[in-house]
Amino acid sequence: MDRIKFLKWASTAAVLSGIVLTNLNIFPLNIIVHGTGAFGWTVAGYLTRDRALLTNFCLQLPIFAFGIINYMVAGTG
Repeated sequence: MDRIKFLKWASTAAVLSGIVLTNLNIFPLNIIVHGTGAFGWTVAGYLTRDRALLTNFCLQLPIFAFGIINYMVAGTG
C-alpha cells in the first residue's frame, strides 16, 4: 500500500475513533484522536492537492486546538 493511501486509512480510523470517543464522553482523548485524524487528512489533502480535503480538515484543526486549550485552562471540571 502506498504511503498516501496508508495515511488516508489511518486518518479515517482516527477520525472514526474520535467520534466513538465523543459518543462515549471520553474527553479530552476524543479531541486528541479526532484531531490527529484531521491533521492526517490535511496532510493527505496537501500532498494530493485536493482543495476540498484541505478546506474541510484545515478548518477543523483550530476547533480541536480551541478544545484542547479550553480543557487545559478550565481543568477537568
